[in-house]
Amino acid sequence: MRAIVQHRYGSAGALHLEQVPRPEIADNEVLVQVHAAGLSRGTWHLMTGRPYVMRLALGFRGPKEPVIGQDLAGTVVGVGSAATRFSIGDEVFGIGQGSFAEYAPAREDKLARKPANVTFEQAASVPVSALTALQGLRDVGRVAPGQKVLIVGASGGVGTFSVQLAKAFGAEVTGVCSTAKLDLVRSLGADHVVDYTTTDFAQSAHCYDLILDIGGDASLTRLRRALTHRGTLVIVGGEQGGSWIGMSRQLRAVALSPLVHQRLATFIATQNTSDLERLTDLIETGAVSPTIDRTFRLEQMPDAMRYLEAGHARGKVAIAI
Repeated sequence: MRAIVQHRYGSAGALHLEQVPRPEIADNEVLVQVHAAGLSRGTWHLMTGRPYVMRLALGFRGPKEPVIGQDLAGTVVGVGSAATRFSIGDEVFGIGQGSFAEYAPAREDKLARKPANVTFEQAASVPVSALTALQGLRDVGRVAPGQKVLIVGASGGVGTFSVQLAKAFGAEVTGVCSTAKLDLVRSLGADHVVDYTTTDFAQSAHCYDLILDIGGDASLTRLRRALTHRGTLVIVGGEQGGSWIGMSRQLRAVALSPLVHQRLATFIATQNTSDLERLTDLIETGAVSPTIDRTFRLEQMPDAMRYLEAGHARGKVAIAI
């Protein structure tokens, strides 16, 4: 089968299209014929091997698993002996192992049936980003109807889902993004938008009950200034945490939280069928719609990664296989 393979950490030039054997599946897995895969910032971290602490699990010199990718949507073509939730021919989406390939194994507890009203490309853009948005708002942020919610990084993969989910939960949403993406964030349902190139959200007279900071680099001082007295800050990511650990800001927030009235938190999203099914319901009712900026072919994967790195993407980037 064709697959994107990476033998060493590095830039997009380290990604190559190769012929590799079709993967075997474990008893609790299914084999998915991948129709589309989603590209996320997490894929970039896996490609570069940064922060370096990741290499303790992934491999020191290069990834132990050379076929990369997690998000997928496709058709079940093989079922493990202990897998009972899916049958051959089912259309599914979720998390797989090495999704930038024509076939990928996936644990059945990390899959759900594909929403009927979206394409495979749209479905493949959902899993990691939308799970992160859902759990960040609902479980960690404890969002409630009527709250004022600020989404920093509202035009990216996680951000576009966060804006829609916060609105679905009944919040008043303000999205922070660049000038070129203000229209996108408005179209997602944001009540207010802030152009970070001209306006500092922390200097505004507005304070927020919940801030979801996605991949930003604002200091804790600025973020806390924009919170209400007992507001909640959830840091989802960030690219300024250092090359070794990558989470210095998150660690400082967790350490500070017990000492202040505001709640400062971070988390790592979990991958599970229950939340994927919740997202399916929201998508099929129209409350959430995946936002695809561009779709690349499998052999264009290096170009897709460069496009993501450059910060051009409005929403998600998909790979059609």
